[in-house]
Amino acid sequence: MSATYHVILTGGVGSRLWPLSRKSQPKQYLEIFKNDSLFELAVKRNQKFSDGLIVVGNKDNRSLSIKSLEKLQIEKYHEIVEATPRNTAPAIAFSAFQVNPDDILVVTPADHIIKADENYDKAVSKAIRLAEDGNIVTFGVKPTRPETGYGYIESEGQSVLSFREKPNLETAKEFLHRGNFLWNSGMFCFKAGVFLSELEKYEPKVYKSSKEAFEKSQEGKLDEALSMEIPSISVDYAVMERSELIKVVNAEFEWSDMGSFEAVYDYFVESGYPTDADGNMVIGCDKFTAFVGMKNSIFVNTKDAILILAKEASQDVKGVYQQLVDEKSELIQ
Repeated sequence: MSATYHVILTGGVGSRLWPLSRKSQPKQYLEIFKNDSLFELAVKRNQKFSDGLIVVGNKDNRSLSIKSLEKLQIEKYHEIVEATPRNTAPAIAFSAFQVNPDDILVVTPADHIIKADENYDKAVSKAIRLAEDGNIVTFGVKPTRPETGYGYIESEGQSVLSFREKPNLETAKEFLHRGNFLWNSGMFCFKAGVFLSELEKYEPKVYKSSKEAFEKSQEGKLDEALSMEIPSISVDYAVMERSELIKVVNAEFEWSDMGSFEAVYDYFVESGYPTDADGNMVIGCDKFTAFVGMKNSIFVNTKDAILILAKEASQDVKGVYQQLVDEKSELIQ
């Protein structure tokens, strides 16, 4: 009998959520979602589908994952600790090497917010059935607005016609109007052996070097020198955009990659978090704060940094983060 595993990918810094998100405390571990973190929410909503958990992360955030799993009282799980980030294709390959070829993997990022309802359950169940038939399944979320921060999947039923990069606003409006474009959720489902076969077919060097690094790992910890031999490539480029086995599940569940303060703002508002009469929000501060002549602004306060931004400029926070990286600032640590 084959088993189904939930693979949770924990990489990423969340630069667009600075100063809340830092290298030492990436966004997926911030307990700001009704006292849960995005990592914890992802683990909980997928427990009903899985016979086991595989956590793929890096050496810098391993302790944060362990702390979260202890909080959830999860004692048994597979752990893969990357010595250096090599993007999503190798990360998923490691998890596929961990299990039997006929086992099914439900792969999710750790830093997305998803409403765990019957629509989510229906989508995952459908993906598992498609994976059992030898398909590589991606989840496409029905768009609700012309979003420029997400990639898109052009589809016809369950068939994928094309993958599209993040569009400009005009193109995003066209995608929404055409009706057969879905947001690329970054979630996947497939048999481990099917994925590895396709990876070996299209990216043999990634397959071979990932296999060697995995086989020579010690208690799930990968060797840095062997890891550096693995080409850094996303699963979209390596497999999804090239395989002929791809199917898409048209998902109706509410989804956000929580990639910006605009997404956090919208989630907080829906959860009853307060704003003033002009839609201004304070995050991380109990002091009286007044916004004069400002609308839909966000004030973010931490012990060593303050960020003030217009909600619609949320994507630009990444530029501030990059500036601090260039300056080698301690404020990103």
